[in-house]
Amino acid sequence: MGILTAIAIGAAGATGAVVAAPLVLAGIGFTSAGIAAGSYAAGMMSAAAVANGGAVAAGSTVAVLQAAGAAGLSGAATAAVAGAGGTIGGLIALIV
Repeated sequence: MGILTAIAIGAAGATGAVVAAPLVLAGIGFTSAGIAAGSYAAGMMSAAAVANGGAVAAGSTVAVLQAAGAAGLSGAATAAVAGAGGTIGGLIALIV
């Protein structure tokens, strides 16, 4: 496989990850309207609240994911997701 093909697959991985991230967040229950009842996110929130004495700590994984689900990914989060997707795409290109 040529280097240009590997770059193209890496770019596709980056783009796909950025497009998929909000869909995945909503799919597991982190929505713009809040955490969906009965979802995986609701289970995470419940466990975090029990572990923290009844509240979800600011900056916790649940809080960060809900903020991303409600407002979308920040620039830094978008860059991180794109980097991870590009890396995975590049690795797949090397394996195939």
